[in-house]
Amino acid sequence: MRSFQGGVHPPYNKITQDRPIERVKPPDRLVIPLVQHTGALCKPLVEKGQEVERGQKIGKAEAFISAPVHTPISGVVKEIASHPHPVVGEAMAVVVEGGEEESEDWPRGELDPEYISPKEIRSRVREAGIVGLGGAAFPTAVKLSPPEDKPIDTVILNGCECEPYLTADHRIMLERPEDCILGLILVLRAVGAERGIIGVEANKPDAIEALRKAADGKVEVVPLKVKYPQGAEKMLIKALLDREVPSGGLPMDVGVVVQNVGTAVAITEAVRDGKPLIERVVTVTGEVRRPGNYLVPIGTPFSWVLEAAGGLSESASRVVMGGPMMGIAQRTLDVPVVKGTSGILALAEDIPPEEGTCIRCARCVDHCPMGLMPTLFVKLAKGERWDLLRDAHIMDCIECGSCAFVCPARISIVHYAKLGKLRVRLLR
Repeated sequence: MRSFQGGVHPPYNKITQDRPIERVKPPDRLVIPLVQHTGALCKPLVEKGQEVERGQKIGKAEAFISAPVHTPISGVVKEIASHPHPVVGEAMAVVVEGGEEESEDWPRGELDPEYISPKEIRSRVREAGIVGLGGAAFPTAVKLSPPEDKPIDTVILNGCECEPYLTADHRIMLERPEDCILGLILVLRAVGAERGIIGVEANKPDAIEALRKAADGKVEVVPLKVKYPQGAEKMLIKALLDREVPSGGLPMDVGVVVQNVGTAVAITEAVRDGKPLIERVVTVTGEVRRPGNYLVPIGTPFSWVLEAAGGLSESASRVVMGGPMMGIAQRTLDVPVVKGTSGILALAEDIPPEEGTCIRCARCVDHCPMGLMPTLFVKLAKGERWDLLRDAHIMDCIECGSCAFVCPARISIVHYAKLGKLRVRLLR
């Protein structure tokens, strides 16, 4: 079965894979950050005291690499101020307090993808504020606008969801396979590619069957070996096409665009229905009383979502946005769900052992999916040799955590890699 070199097999703990998606009622007060994407901060389009309607654009993207934001509820703007943010710590946000209850369902439109231009697809995607929903939150309209000298021949839809605990994408593929397929077809049209492939790990046979039935031969659905991080862009391209993205390069350098299945559904909703990205599916799992997959309005506090999942168990001691391998531990539950919130994971107390001394076993090297030398990163970071770190290709590290997972000395290799990458950027 197709795969890539390296990687690990952590306990997957997909305890919510059979839990259908449930809608979470929005709270009376949403905190909607003006930055929920890779790229430039949005400019607020509203003022304190202004009334807004559901789906209204409240943050304008003025830079090419940016994405506008919209309000998921109708109500009144209470303030525009700095608030806790689950990724960057603090960020400017628009606070909206809701008014009357409104219909949950966005009106469905009609669309024949053969009669819409690539330019119009890109325009609707950008206006809807769509970003990659797999976690990276890169503006999707930018991915759909490759330079003329980078022709795209293949679009890959990522249905691997290899991170432990997370099952939101699995449920999306099961419950909305037709919208996944339509989203892929729209991306193919937008970038002028002929071949569409959906890669799904083999531990999701029901999703593979559902997608194949919906695809009806229009695109390929390919099972992949169950291995972390199979869902990383470069690993996916290697497994499916046997192409290697060059050091410092992007998928478009090898003629490929990769999108997440949740992003594909958001593209369908934007192009067909005119719906902006105002909600997303989030897996809430771990030490909670009612683990599940929830459709959550953007801007909903983590505390509200956890209460919808029955509240934290007594054993819970920390909450992570994302999964256990690449997630971000949170300092407060006042942070809001953002476009990149794929999961809210509650973990029991886990006191990590003291960091030991590297025994030069090379396990981190053997398991690195990028073919790098993580042990060298640690050595150079400790010695503050930032210039040598750059030459060691630290910027190619995808921070997947495979190295730290297998390290017998329990060295926090990813932390040293993050520090090293930050300092290398400052050298430029």
